[in-house]
Amino acid sequence: MRSILQRGTNTYIIDIECTLANGLPSMSIVGLGSKAVTESRERIRSAFAQSGLTFPKKRITVNLAPADVPKESTSFDLAIATAIMAVDTTFTQLQAETDAFIGEVGLDGSIRPVRGIIGQIIAGKKKGIRRFFVPAGNIRQACLVPETILFGVKSIRELYTILSSETVQPSATTNVAKLSANTASKNTLHEIQGQEQAKRALIIAAAGRHNILLSGPPGTGKTMLAKALHSLLPPMSSPEMLSVTHVHSLAQTNFEDLVAERPFRAPHHSASQKAIVGGGSPVRPGEMSLAHHGLLLMDELPEFGRATIEVLRQPLEDQAINIARANETVSYPADFLLVATCNPCPCGYYGTDKACSCTPHSINRYKQKISGPIIDRIDLHVSVHTVEHSLLLAKVPSVETVASHHKKIAAACERQRSRQGAVPNARLNNQEVRSLSRLTVDAEQLLTAAASRMGLSARSFMRTIKVARTIADLDDDPMIRNAHIAEALQYRPPSDIQH
Repeated sequence: MRSILQRGTNTYIIDIECTLANGLPSMSIVGLGSKAVTESRERIRSAFAQSGLTFPKKRITVNLAPADVPKESTSFDLAIATAIMAVDTTFTQLQAETDAFIGEVGLDGSIRPVRGIIGQIIAGKKKGIRRFFVPAGNIRQACLVPETILFGVKSIRELYTILSSETVQPSATTNVAKLSANTASKNTLHEIQGQEQAKRALIIAAAGRHNILLSGPPGTGKTMLAKALHSLLPPMSSPEMLSVTHVHSLAQTNFEDLVAERPFRAPHHSASQKAIVGGGSPVRPGEMSLAHHGLLLMDELPEFGRATIEVLRQPLEDQAINIARANETVSYPADFLLVATCNPCPCGYYGTDKACSCTPHSINRYKQKISGPIIDRIDLHVSVHTVEHSLLLAKVPSVETVASHHKKIAAACERQRSRQGAVPNARLNNQEVRSLSRLTVDAEQLLTAAASRMGLSARSFMRTIKVARTIADLDDDPMIRNAHIAEALQYRPPSDIQH
């Protein structure tokens, strides 16, 4: 029999071998299994009795190969139970080399859902597995994997019946192209008064998936703006739904839900580094990975620990997080849009009409919590100012106005797809920027001169072009012109916070 081992996003095909020998009735499981694996002996023994199946009264030896790979999942229960049944029974429907059995067996013979079913099925398909026998509770998630033959089984008695029958019909033959999300936009942008520059920056961020930092005094709407960005993001595609649902199933115990809306994660600044990055034993994804293809809000960014802020460097550059431990290294996807907020100082009123109670040393220390490399990796830096009280009760923009923003963003995203595939502007590498970002001669001269005066790093220089490319896409312009470069440059951070 075959099953699949899930270790983070790494997967292995596991062959389950079973032999019966004369001797006192017993059952042993070898192959470097954890306690959760070896305890399956009692679960399977009870499940056979409760299901009316005959448990062999012999010495049973089960081997999980390869034997040198640690195994800690309860998802091998179903494959082990099938291997025991197959020793004593001739199953007409069993295809041992191309069938995979995944699931946890309960004492009553029921089959319980397991985590990470999507990654297991994808890995199995790459290794030549054609049919997958999975818990019925995992079927909704498993159906996201395209062109897969699935059998959703509720009990080992039902599995026995399926394998013994003359003909069998799968529970589902999936086609992910038919799956789509029907999620309504919250349209929260129209609830915010004023802050026109910040709203414009949010539209650019949503269209090109550019990271953004909102800075300003307390009560100016920074958090509201950050949350409004989530409503501007375009719907997820089917491959994105597949990837996001897989990551969430690794971290949670609800194995039936599909993640059809872009994730929105907003960890508190007291969250540990392990909670943000991921880890534990066994290793589980953190907030960065749970925000994959969605939005990660880090409200009051300087209040996070310095080490926690610094771990943003790799995922912001590579869209993945690598967690290295003594006995294993696990990689999780982390392609998220970062939106962060901060105050100008610890009390929040430095540079405003209100009196600031902070010392120069505390202000400098507060600003230094966000290092230069992190500042460099954020494309849009926007100052949010106090809104006049008279505007707070004014009539909000119409829903049609907000709908036009969504239409404009969708059109810009479509231009990017037609030009460069599924890669948004913010994720282009340097070679793609040079080949796809067509600058006019005047725009290139303006950028070169401004970069020299502002002291832009090479990374900031290329990121400015990416932002300008998104602005041009919003204007439906195939060329990057002076106006696009000029607007992109105004979103670079002011010199007093550069490090």
